[in-house]
Amino acid sequence: MSMSKVKLGIIGYGNIGSQHGKSIKSGKTPMVELVAVADCRPERLQLAKDTFGEELSVFSTAEELIHSGKCEAVLIATPHYYHPSIAIKAMEAGLHVLVEKPAGVYTKQVRAMDEVAAKHPELVYCIDFNQRTNPVYQKVKELLESGELGQMKRVIWIITDWYRSQSYYDQGGWRATWDGEGGGVLLNQNPHNLDLWQWICGMPKRVKSEVYYGKHRNIEVEDDVTAFVEYENGAVGCYITTIGDAPGTNRLEIDGERGKIVIEDGKLKFWRLRVPEPEFNATYKKGLGKPEVWECEVPVKGTYTSHPGIINNFAEAIRKGVKPIAPGTEGIKGLQISNGIHLSSWLGGQWIDLPVDENLFLEKLQEHCKETVIF
Repeated sequence: MSMSKVKLGIIGYGNIGSQHGKSIKSGKTPMVELVAVADCRPERLQLAKDTFGEELSVFSTAEELIHSGKCEAVLIATPHYYHPSIAIKAMEAGLHVLVEKPAGVYTKQVRAMDEVAAKHPELVYCIDFNQRTNPVYQKVKELLESGELGQMKRVIWIITDWYRSQSYYDQGGWRATWDGEGGGVLLNQNPHNLDLWQWICGMPKRVKSEVYYGKHRNIEVEDDVTAFVEYENGAVGCYITTIGDAPGTNRLEIDGERGKIVIEDGKLKFWRLRVPEPEFNATYKKGLGKPEVWECEVPVKGTYTSHPGIINNFAEAIRKGVKPIAPGTEGIKGLQISNGIHLSSWLGGQWIDLPVDENLFLEKLQEHCKETVIF
């Protein structure tokens, strides 16, 4: 007996919403049927109908779609501020929820969404962190968790290959504004990387930053960020990102007691110490000298399935009870780091303890917005 497809509605049919629509149309998500789309722009609804035919139900508001009875699950791909409030309405109406990244703009609104999800354990609640389906990052996580690297000492991520020209920002709309997007390179391009960073290395205990606003482009939000973090075990980290560098770099280096791992150009390299560094240091008596190093070939198996991989996993969690790759409750973690980075810069670069002071962050965010911040 074949399993029935999950009846899905997409709320927000802009760039990413329509990209998800195309994936479903092309058969990359065999367990999902798109039955409804909501968007406040008639031309986007027409685009959806042109793609899926007249039988597709279309709505001009999220609420109408949620209460239409057409769907059992929704994918929320609206501007960031609206993710939590729409997710809450959907869960309260008994719908499974897959939310686009970021989970929200500030942790207070995301925590409210998580609290409603906790009251509905019967519902599947996921976030579209598609890069968790990349076998290279999965392997690094496995290496760290299995103790292959020993205690982590340092992590450095240079992620500057997010180039965006002025013309990208001049298209207007809600992007790269405090009122519309709630941030710049941290909120738009970096949620995936910030999630992978905490997913692989764990959450830091505090963060400080040097953030530049409109340094490379004529925008009001951040476009160049250097952040420092400290972990509970004394390990330190540095995170560098911008939209202003070409060709830019994407290099993640993790140093531990047993060697170091580097991911660059999609390739994983592992330098393994024959003897862990603390042990070598305690026993070596010949002055100058260092541990013997082996460069290891680490097999990476599997395929990077990206957005369709997350949608398929979401559908399988609903139909078969499989474990979500990216549970919705983990969306708040990368946002904690991002909010901490902003707050540090707004308070003169001081250390910010994590989890961030939610009310203080919201107060400072409000100072940058012209309108009342959306909850």
